[in-house]
Order: sequence, then C-alpha cells, then structure tokens
Amino acid sequence: MKIKKILLALAALLALALIFALTLNRMVQEAADGKTFGVAEAPQKQTALVLGAKVHEGGRLSDMFRDRVDTAIELYKAGKVEKILVSGDHGTSGYDEVNAAKGYILTKGVAGKDIFLDHAGFDTYDSVYRARDVFQAESMIIVTQAYHLPRALFIADKLGVDAVGVGADLHTYGGQEARDFREIFASDKAWLDVLLGSKPRFLGEAIPLSGDGRASWD
Repeated sequence: MKIKKILLALAALLALALIFALTLNRMVQEAADGKTFGVAEAPQKQTALVLGAKVHEGGRLSDMFRDRVDTAIELYKAGKVEKILVSGDHGTSGYDEVNAAKGYILTKGVAGKDIFLDHAGFDTYDSVYRARDVFQAESMIIVTQAYHLPRALFIADKLGVDAVGVGADLHTYGGQEARDFREIFASDKAWLDVLLGSKPRFLGEAIPLSGDGRASWD
C-alpha cells in the first residue's frame, strides 16, 4: 500500500510538471502573435538575425540552415534589412556554422561589409542577447523556421529588443515531430533564462552593426 501511495504521488507530481511545462510553452508561443511575416510584408529593420543550424562536413549547409540564409538574402535584396548577422556555433576549429554561411552569402552578391558573424551564438538566447549587446542591434528580423520563431521572439521581447520574425520554411524537413517535442522544453529553458537574467557564455568587445561587417570575420 505504501508503494502504491508513493507511485500515485510521483504520478501526480509528473502530471503537475507537465502541465507547468505546457503552460510556459503556451506563454512563449503567444510572444509571436502579430510579429511574424512573409518577406514581402515584413517591416524594415536594421538587420536580419540568422540563427545557426547544422553544417555538414565540408561546409555544406543543411537544408534548414540554407533556407534561413536564403531568406535573409531575400530580405536584404528586398531592402527590408541593411545587414545580415549570422549567429551560430564556431566553438571549435573543426565545426564552423558562421563561416560556411558567409561563404554561401558572398556567392549571392551580398556586400562583405554588410555580413556580420557571431561566432558564439551557441543557442537562441545567446544569439539574441549578443545581437543586442555585442552587435548593438537597434532592430532586427529574426530568421528561422516557424516552429522556432516564437521562442526567439519571446527572448527578444523579454530582452527589450525590437524584433519581428520571418519564417524560413522553404522545404519540408524530416524529423519535425521530434523538434516540436524538444521545443516545449527549450521554451521552458528560455523562460528560465529570462527569469534568472542569464548571461551568454561569451560577450566581448562591441562590433556595432553600424560599422563594417568584415571586422567580425576571423
């Protein structure tokens, strides 16, 4: 009987934890209400913030990442943004999201001075925080897939960043069910980061978007 009571108590705690997680997730999802656009409808902002994604061996962009980069290029060529800020993981010499993206963007006719690289955008929170503090972004269009935009916009809102989002869903991607499930807990982490006032793993000296993007290259 005692074991049964313990199991029931654990089940109740688990149910409460799940309800709490889903409630927080809904709060984060609502941050995107009225703030997501297509390229044509997007308001003008200073920069497109491209959130990093997987790069394959040899520097080939994954489908999701290439779609994000292509969408940012489209925004740039449409006059919606003046700069492109690519934020991703370049934590080791053997893995480099941002330079792979830079090489691709340069082949599309974007001026080098307008391409900024954030080598320490290890997660969405760090990317938005560093865009504000290191790159001194005045306003931005966050570019990522639709499932990811609410969390990014929630973080931007809580950090006081003038931001809207444009979805980069140019293809259908395998494994979306797993990403949607993980996003529930990633949203909860974002809420906790905001609550605790977490700092990025790295900050460093300012590289203002008002300057030349090549100052951010390595």
